[in-house]
This record gives sequence, structure tokens and C-alpha cells, in this order.
Amino acid sequence: MSPDLKPSLRVASWNIHKAVGTDRRRDADRVLAGIAALQADIVALQEADRRLGDRPSALPRDRIALLTGLDPLPIGRNAVSLGWHGNALLARPGIRICGLERLDLPGHEPRGAVIVDLDTPAPLRVVAVHLGLLRAARRRQLDAIKAALQRHPVRPTVILGDFNEHSRRVGLGRIATPFVILPTAPTFPSRRPLLPLDRIVHSPDLELTPLRHLHGSGPHASDHLPLLAELRWL
Repeated sequence: MSPDLKPSLRVASWNIHKAVGTDRRRDADRVLAGIAALQADIVALQEADRRLGDRPSALPRDRIALLTGLDPLPIGRNAVSLGWHGNALLARPGIRICGLERLDLPGHEPRGAVIVDLDTPAPLRVVAVHLGLLRAARRRQLDAIKAALQRHPVRPTVILGDFNEHSRRVGLGRIATPFVILPTAPTFPSRRPLLPLDRIVHSPDLELTPLRHLHGSGPHASDHLPLLAELRWL
């Protein structure tokens, strides 16, 4: 690759609400079609598993690659879950895990995050998160994620997920240093988006550009809209 050409990837994040749309129908194929339309290389999903029992996947494993062209990365702890605390990662064939840490996040609700080092065109660490409903808990959870990252060797990092937080200054102040909070459009509720609850955060050695994606005016596949961005290494 020419040194003047920076490698790039498309990354996305989407809370799929366990495949239940705004019409209250569970339709996994509708979600998979939405993922395919993003044309992303790496997709972080939230609420990808159901909450009860062994937390089975809300998406049929045997149809994910067929309908999206992406493979689920092996971050779960059993054969029926797609991810960890509902966080799942899909990636283009050829992108493999070379490091993995699962985090239980503090708070009254069961919440978690996954730190994954990936074999991509250049070194990349992806953190998939779904933070809690209470701001005090979210602050503690962001502190826990930062502390976990400090235990790892420095690596270009992007944090993707549902932060459940609309305030960049108050709610996300814990993560604003040393990371960059990408300006994003409102994602919730999907029919009339008002709040930017879903976020993309990255280390300053990466450049991310938000990308527009089309979504119809009828029933949506989830109560959240996805986020999409182009990532480049600096």
C-alpha cells in the first residue's frame, strides 16, 4: 500500500432492541437487511441477545453471514448467545480477533462491555458497550472502561455503542479525555429521532467521519437508528 493511502474501514453501531421493531413485531430478517444496507466492515450490536435463561441470540446465526456478508465474532461465553451482556460484534470475513477482554460494568443493572483487538489493515481495538439508564452508573461505567483500557498496550481504539446519554459535556465528560467524541445525529426514538443516545468515540490517532444512511418513514426494525462512520488511521 502506498504511504499516501491511509487504510480505512466502515464501522457501525446499532441497538437492535432484540429484533423488535416500532410496530412491536420481532423480525430478525428485517434487522439483518438493515445491517446489510450499512455496508460496514465492523458492526457493534446492542441488545443482540435476549435477557432470559442462557440469553439466546435475537438473530438466527445461520442467516447472519448469508444476509449481511458479516461473520459474528466469537465473544460470547456459550453457544447460544451472540455476545456479552447483549453486545455483539459482526465483521467482514478475514477480520479476526487477536485479543479479547469481557467486562462486567458496575451498577445495579447487569451491564457489560467487550474489548477486542482485531487483525485489520492496521492495528485496531474495538470496544462494544451498552451503558446503564442512570447517569451516576454511566459515569462509573465509563471510568471502569477507561481503567480497563489503561491495562492494555496502547492501540488505536474506537468505542461503539448505546451510551444512553445525550449530554456530551455532563454525561460524557469522563470519556472526553483522552478520547474524541464524534458528533452524531439523534438516534432515538427511531420514528422521530430527538436524542443522540448512540455514540462513536475514538482515540486521536484515528480519524472518523460520520456517514449518512437511509431509513424509511414506515415501521423501523428497532427503536434506535444505527450510526455509521468511515474510520481511517492517521
